[in-house]
Amino acid sequence: MNAIDFVRVNMAALSALPSLLARWLPCGRREGREYIARNPRRADRTAGSFRINIITGRWADFATGDTGGDPVSLAAYLFDLSQFEAARRLAAMLGIHER
Repeated sequence: MNAIDFVRVNMAALSALPSLLARWLPCGRREGREYIARNPRRADRTAGSFRINIITGRWADFATGDTGGDPVSLAAYLFDLSQFEAARRLAAMLGIHER
């Protein structure tokens, strides 16, 4: 896959976001429109400051200031990937193929 349709990948990921979050951050919980979890990228002992909006995909760690606006950026952050590689892996996971 040479070109990534980021919009398409993000749209598909948004529709699957609750299940993706349960897989990526299994100790998290849903509160209203947010998924709250411990941040695996730091020594986070309690959930609270790391939140993902399950409707929009926007996310933030209010303890560190790390933020992003979509599922691709979240995957890139969580798994220490480039945006391109995160989108490529999400596309494969979601069954999105090059047109």
